[in-house]
Amino acid sequence: MSKAFILINLKTYSEGAGQRAHSIAGAAEQVAQESGVAIALAPSFMNIHPLSMHYSLPVYAQHVDGAGPGAHTGAITAEALKMAGAQGSLVNHSERRLTLAEIDSSVTALRNAGLTAVVCSNNEATSAAAAALAPAYVAIEPPELIGSGVSVSKANPDIIRRSVEAVRKANPDVQVLTGAGIQSGECVKIALDLGTSGVLLASSVVKAKAPIAVLRDLVSLL
Repeated sequence: MSKAFILINLKTYSEGAGQRAHSIAGAAEQVAQESGVAIALAPSFMNIHPLSMHYSLPVYAQHVDGAGPGAHTGAITAEALKMAGAQGSLVNHSERRLTLAEIDSSVTALRNAGLTAVVCSNNEATSAAAAALAPAYVAIEPPELIGSGVSVSKANPDIIRRSVEAVRKANPDVQVLTGAGIQSGECVKIALDLGTSGVLLASSVVKAKAPIAVLRDLVSLL
């Protein structure tokens, strides 16, 4: 990968919905153009289509089910995400945990639809298991640090090192992201120095009074 990847999960924060989602997307698009860093957004489902239509940034879903088209009321299918304009999806986020069989089904569905899978994990063992399913990315996020304001790249760099090693051993084609508490350019730089391809973050951008300032800081050392 030639450049760092920053994936911003808007979750269901009120600050990441409606017009505010457009403001964050516009800021992210501007910073991506300024810096050359690849930035993507994972908004709520109802914002996937409008954001994909109005901005050049890749848009990801926050969750996808393994079900295909058919009698699966309420399911979020990979085919529907693709038609809405998504380029990929998070899978198994700590706030939307799945079984291993469900993760496999979701990753397969995304692959069959030509979409990118980002499988979240919480330690090196689950990272290795996720990598064996051959998603594009495995994102390591210790759940105790999510939203804490304490960066995993500073608080627990060893889990990043071990996860990178475990993923490379299981499947060297899978890239690693890291998340939980990422909030500054220093956090991002440390994560990349530890062998990852980028970061997955949320509240530090979504809840910021000036998201563009935070985004510029995130890419400042790259």
